[in-house]
Amino acid sequence: MDNVRTRKQNGEVMNGSNRKLNGHANPRERGTLPAEQSENIFLFYPNIIGYSRIILAIASLYYMPLHPRTCSLLYSVSCLLDALDGVAARRFNQSTRFGAVLDMVTDRCTTSCLLVFLSSAFPRWALLFQGLISLDFASHYMHMYATLTMGDSGQSHKKIDQSRSRLLHLYYNNRTVLFIFCALNELFFIALYLLSFSSPMLTPSLLPTQGSSGATTQPGNPSHPSSMIFATPGSAWAMELARANKMDSFWPWVIAGVSFPVMAGKQILNVVQLVKASRWLAEGDIRARRAQGLPKKKR
Repeated sequence: MDNVRTRKQNGEVMNGSNRKLNGHANPRERGTLPAEQSENIFLFYPNIIGYSRIILAIASLYYMPLHPRTCSLLYSVSCLLDALDGVAARRFNQSTRFGAVLDMVTDRCTTSCLLVFLSSAFPRWALLFQGLISLDFASHYMHMYATLTMGDSGQSHKKIDQSRSRLLHLYYNNRTVLFIFCALNELFFIALYLLSFSSPMLTPSLLPTQGSSGATTQPGNPSHPSSMIFATPGSAWAMELARANKMDSFWPWVIAGVSFPVMAGKQILNVVQLVKASRWLAEGDIRARRAQGLPKKKR
């Protein structure tokens, strides 16, 4: 009887081992639950919204040189979806580090592409636009890196301690303030973009004046003849293109005037963010050097 029982017990042990080897063991025994296996971060609702923003931004860039109305609409919708992905993340409990980085990178890239166009449309102000691009990238990269390396595990770059910076704490923790600053900042640059198609004070006419060589000085202007997709100045197609793209400059000037103070405030916040993040990283370096016994005292 003992031998029979021993054989049965050995058989059960062997069968259980075979089931585990064949992948049929209890999921809890393997240490992984089916729910954890089936979760795909890349298909979370906020991230899908982020992909949609990228598609809309690319489409707006395609229409940017020639169709200001279509470009402005696509670009504006892409920016407005920036607020929707945060709502979706909170609604479905799908806040992720990937989503936060995707959101920030999309913001930086779309704004930079628009500023690149403005640099060519307004060459006298190209250095200023290039500086804004550099400041935007530098401040957000330093801030994100400082948060990931110096902050607590899983800390979001939007969770700023008030003791570190009251301005940044208000900016990132008050959703209304964050939305107003981001929206009006983008509106200012969109207004400048529209003015490149409408304001004679900022851009030359599409058609050359009498005695001119027929070339414009605005490489970002839709009238620039260096590209094959643009009409030759003075031609019938150029005249038709001028009528089609001509825009009233009143509302772009109004939008630019209203949004300019907020845009300027956003750049000040970028400077503060860059300085605070640099100091935070420097504090971490000092602690790390002290832990290593550096600097060593001279004998």
